[in-house]
Amino acid sequence: MAEPALPECAEAAGPRAEGQAPPPAAGSAGPQERAEEVKPDQLQEDDDSCSDYGSRDKPGTTLGRTVPDGNVLFPDIFHTDHLLFYERFKAYQDYILADCKASEVKEFTAEYLEKVLEPSGWQAVWRTNVFEVLVEVVDVEYSALKAVVQLSEPFLCESRVSTFTLECMQELLELKERQVPLQELWVVYDESGEFDQTALAVEHVRFFYQCIWRTWDEEEEDDFDYFVRCVEPRLRLHYDILEHRVPSGLVADYQNLLSQCEELYRKFLNVRNSISSSDSDSEVENTSIVEGLKLYEKVEHLKQKLKLIENPLLRYVFGYQKYSGLQAKGLRPTGTKITHVVSSTMMASLLQSLIRDKLCPESCGEELEIQFHNDPLAAVNACYEGDTIIICPGHYVVDGVFCIADSVELEGYGLPDDIVIEKRGKGDNFVDCTGANIKISNLKLVQHDAMEGILNVHHGKTTLENCVLQCETTGITVRTSAELVMKNSDLYGAKGAGVEIYPGSTCTLLDNGIHHCKEGILIKNFLDGHDDIPKITMVKNMIHNNEGYGVVLVRPTMPSNVKDASAEITKGNTQPTWSGCGTACIEGFRQEELPECVTDELDLYERAEISEQTEGNYEIANGLGATSAKRSQMHKKRLSELGITDADDNLMSQEMFVSVVGNQFKWNGKGSVGTFLF
Repeated sequence: MAEPALPECAEAAGPRAEGQAPPPAAGSAGPQERAEEVKPDQLQEDDDSCSDYGSRDKPGTTLGRTVPDGNVLFPDIFHTDHLLFYERFKAYQDYILADCKASEVKEFTAEYLEKVLEPSGWQAVWRTNVFEVLVEVVDVEYSALKAVVQLSEPFLCESRVSTFTLECMQELLELKERQVPLQELWVVYDESGEFDQTALAVEHVRFFYQCIWRTWDEEEEDDFDYFVRCVEPRLRLHYDILEHRVPSGLVADYQNLLSQCEELYRKFLNVRNSISSSDSDSEVENTSIVEGLKLYEKVEHLKQKLKLIENPLLRYVFGYQKYSGLQAKGLRPTGTKITHVVSSTMMASLLQSLIRDKLCPESCGEELEIQFHNDPLAAVNACYEGDTIIICPGHYVVDGVFCIADSVELEGYGLPDDIVIEKRGKGDNFVDCTGANIKISNLKLVQHDAMEGILNVHHGKTTLENCVLQCETTGITVRTSAELVMKNSDLYGAKGAGVEIYPGSTCTLLDNGIHHCKEGILIKNFLDGHDDIPKITMVKNMIHNNEGYGVVLVRPTMPSNVKDASAEITKGNTQPTWSGCGTACIEGFRQEELPECVTDELDLYERAEISEQTEGNYEIANGLGATSAKRSQMHKKRLSELGITDADDNLMSQEMFVSVVGNQFKWNGKGSVGTFLF
C-alpha cells in the first residue's frame, strides 16, 4: 500500500508558486536576542512575506538543542518535539497541505520538502527500536520521503544487542539501498542556523506519520478536505491529551481502540491481498471473502468510535457517559471487609498512634484485615462494599478519577491541612460518587486548572465532613436523585458555583464556609414541572466574598396568566417571624404554612434595617414561598387542562428548604440571594 501522506489545509496551501517563500524555522536565540539581531530592512522583508509563522523576530518556540540519551557520546540534536499547537497547525495548513485529498498527501509533502530541506551535507542520528547510529545525508529522495545516507566517521552506534558492528551496519545499509525514512532521522544541532529549516521539516514529517496519519486514510472518501476532516481534529486531540484535558480513562480507550483497529486492518489487507492474488473460484476463496467482509465491518465500527473521540464536542459526551454509569462491585466474594491504610512514608510514632486509635481490636471491636498502599487512588480502586480507607498525613498527587461506586468510608487520619490530595490533569473529574452511602472526612482536596468539578454526586448519599476543597471550576455538583450531606467543611475558589444543586436532589449544608467562588450556591431549574424540587437544609453556614450572589435560584420564566394568578394568592400574606437572635428561622416548610411567609415584594425601608446575614435567610424564605405558590398554581392549571378538577393541594406540599437557620451572608458581590430566569 502507498505510504501515508500529510493532512490537507483549510486555506490556500497546497502546491505553491515557485516564488512563494517556505516557512522560516523558529530561531535558536531568545526573543530579545532575535529582535536585536534583525535589522530594519530585514523586518521590512519579513513583513512582506506571506506569513510570519516561525519568523525569527516573532514570538514562538525556539529550536534548542538536546543531548541524546544513552552511553554513546552522540553529538547534540535539534530539540523539535516541543512545538506549540498553532505552530504545527499553521505549518500543515499553510505550507505542507492545502485542499489536498488523502490520496495526494504524499505528493504535497514531497513538494514541501523540496523547498525547505537541504539535499545534503547534514548529519543525523538514525533511530530505530533496536539501534541508534550517526549518519551523514548525501541526498534526499523527496518523492519517497527518504534520505540517502552513509555512516559518519568516526563510527558511533548504540544498540540493544552487541551484533551491530561497523560491518553489520554497512551490510544493512546496502540492503536498504542506503535509503532511510526521514521520520527516523534526528538532525544534529548546528549553531549557524543553516539547518534549522531542515530540522523543522523532518519534525513535521515525523510527527505527522506518528500521530496524525492512519494506514486506512488513503482509502477513505476523497470528496472532502483531508486537513479539515482528519488532521485538525486529531491534532487538537493530541494537544488536549498532552495538556491533560481529556479524561485518562478516555485516553486509554482511544489508544486501545486505535491498536485494535490497526491490527484488524492489517488482517483485512492480508485477506484482501490473498483474494486478489488468487485466480481460482474455490471454496477457500469464498471463505476468505466472508472473513474479509467480517473484518471490514469490525474495522468500520472501530473507526466510527475513534471519530467520536476525535470530535472535540462528542468526546466529552462519550467520556461523561462512561463515568456516570459506574457499576458497584458489591461485597467481596469472601465476605470480608478490609481496612486500607495509605501512606507514602510513616514514622514509628505515627504507626503506634494509628494502631491504637484505628486498627487495634479494642478500638474497632473486631479483628481487622489490613492492606497498605502508597497511593490513595490505588486504595479506592481496590475497595469493595463496606471497606474503609485511612489516609495518613502527607501530600499525595494523583492522576486519575476517584470513582467510588460502593459504600465505603474515606477518612484522613489527622487535620485536613495535613492530608492533601492534589489532582493532576485537566480532563478528569476529581471525585465521582455513585455509592449508596459514601463518607469522606478530614481531607483537603486541591484542584488546578481543571475542566470538571471537584466532586460529583451522581447517585446515592455522600457525606462530606471536616474537609477543605480548593476548587477550580464548579465545586460540588449534586445530581438528580442524589443526596449530599456536607458538614464543617470549607469550599473556595470555584469559577462556577461552589455547590450546584439539581432538581430532585437532597442537600444538607451544616456549619460550612463557601467563599471566593463565582456564585455561592446554585439551585437549578427547581420550577420545572417534570422534576421534583430539591430538598435543601442550610444551617449556620457562612457564605461570603463570592463574586455574584450567595444563593442563586434558577427557574423558568413564568407565563403571564400564571404570574397574575400567583399574585392574587400572595395578597394579604404576612412576613415571616424573626427570632430574637436576628436570624430568620424557616423550618419544616409545608404548603399549608405558606400564607405566613409568602410575599411578592419586600418593604425597602424595613429591609434596610435588617443586617446582611439575616437578610439572606429572609430572602430565601420569601423566594421559597412565592415559588411554591407559583408551582402550585402551575400544577393546578396543568391538571385542569387534563380535565382533573379535584386536585389535592397536598400534591404540591414538597418543600425545597427543609430548614434555613443561622446562615450568614457577607460581602457577596451582587447580594445574598438572586434569581435567574430562563
